[in-house]
Amino acid sequence: VKREIFERGHAATVLPYDPVRDAVVLIRQFRPGAHVAGVHPWIWEIVAGIIDEGETTEAVARREAREEADLDILELMPMHTYLSSPGGTSETVTQYLGRVDASTAGGVHGLATEGEDILVGVFSLDEARAMLERGEIASASGLASMLWLLLHRDKVRERWR
Repeated sequence: VKREIFERGHAATVLPYDPVRDAVVLIRQFRPGAHVAGVHPWIWEIVAGIIDEGETTEAVARREAREEADLDILELMPMHTYLSSPGGTSETVTQYLGRVDASTAGGVHGLATEGEDILVGVFSLDEARAMLERGEIASASGLASMLWLLLHRDKVRERWR
């Protein structure tokens, strides 16, 4: 038996959440993989990045929140780590919930050097849940983190009050 593995490294994600407003910050950018798969290529998703050598998952979550959404993470709460597609890659994704003040979130951000053109939106958790149910949040990391927050919303809001 021969098996092929795609090695791309490991990733960290953060779902920015404002417990005062009970709102999440989502990003939207062109995704060529979605386009090739016949899915709307401008999906709503969460902040994410590849971990560089010597970098911690927490540092990646904070760096990417700044680069992709112009947000400062006030506190990180670990959610989980999962294998993105264990049949074909060793990539793990470590997910965090990031406490933010979403009052100034929005606009278009990203690094020009990386060709990023990222729309940032703020949604009540109820709006984001409806987006999830309509399939507008279609990435595995977005699905997993949104479901985690919906399951733990009350505990998170109590802790971050």
